[in-house]
Amino acid sequence: MATTAKTARKPNAAFMKPLTPSDTLAAVVGATPLPRTEVTKKLWDYIKKNNLQDPENRRNINADDKLRPIFGKDQVSMFEMTKLVSAHLK
Repeated sequence: MATTAKTARKPNAAFMKPLTPSDTLAAVVGATPLPRTEVTKKLWDYIKKNNLQDPENRRNINADDKLRPIFGKDQVSMFEMTKLVSAHLK
């Protein structure tokens, strides 16, 4: 039985490319250009710091005054969030 060495996965360049957040998103993550991964990480830090996860269903995020303009509604799922945030990145 031959073993093959696993090659390290290279990060996708599109994910690592710094993108500029819109003014509404910048209010949460800052105005400096960031890769998508960092934007998502900072958003989760903000959500956890402000206790915005729905206590009934932790996969849902309750929007506060800063997140409402980004999401366009009062509550989104964590999967929907990344799609909505993409619209605020250039």
